Amino acid sequence: MPVRTVIEHGPKGKRSVAFSLDWPGWSRGAKTGEAAFETLEAYRERYRPIARLAGMIREFDAAGPLEVVEERVGTGSTDFWAISFSPSSFERDEPIDEARLERGITILRACWAFFDDVAGRVSEEMRRGPRGGGRDRNRIVRHTIRTESEDFAKQVGVRIEAEAALSPEGLRTHRRDFVAGMRAYNTGEVQKRMRSGSLPFLIRHAAFHTLDHAWEMEDKDLTGEPTV
Repeated sequence: MPVRTVIEHGPKGKRSVAFSLDWPGWSRGAKTGEAAFETLEAYRERYRPIARLAGMIREFDAAGPLEVVEERVGTGSTDFWAISFSPSSFERDEPIDEARLERGITILRACWAFFDDVAGRVSEEMRRGPRGGGRDRNRIVRHTIRTESEDFAKQVGVRIEAEAALSPEGLRTHRRDFVAGMRAYNTGEVQKRMRSGSLPFLIRHAAFHTLDHAWEMEDKDLTGEPTV
C-alpha cells in the first residue's frame, strides 16, 4: 500500500511541509512542496527505528511509495517554520475508531522511547548552528518535554504544574496521564473540545515534535569528535 502523504503550503508560499498520515511523526519541511516531499522520502530510513520500536517494522518495510492524497494551505506558522499546525481533511472526524487511536498511541510511545534513547547517548554540548540558538542537549530535552506536558496535553484536559514532567517520575506520570487523556477525549469524557485541532492531529504533532528534536540532537551530537 502507498504511504498516504499530505503536502501543506504556507499561505504566502514561503515554505511547505510534507507528512505521512499513517506514520505519525514522519514529517519534513522545506521551501517548496516538491522539496518537502523529497526530504520526507529521504527520511524513510531514519523513521524506520520508530516502526521497529512500535512493533510495526514488517508493515513499515512493506509500505509502498509516498502518494499525495491532499495538497492544502496551512496556517501562517507553516510559512515561518515549515511545520504543519492544523489538521488535514483526513484528521477532522471524531471520535476515531479505537484501533486507529491505539495505533497512534503506540507510535507516539515509540517516538518517546526513541527520544529518551537519543538523549541518553548524545553529548551534552551540541554542535553550534542557526537552529535553536545553539541550545545544548539539556535545553532541547527541557523544551521538548515542557512543550508537550504543559501545552499539548492541555488539549485533552491534562493539566500539570510547570516543570513537573522534568524528573524521571514526573515524565512517566505525564506520559501515562497524556495517553489516558487522549482515550478519555475520544470517548467524550473530556467536555472541552479543541477549537481548531483534533485528536489525530494532536498525536501526529506530538510525535513530530518529539522526533524532530531527537533528530536535531543526533545531528548536533559531538560524541567521538576531537575536543579543541
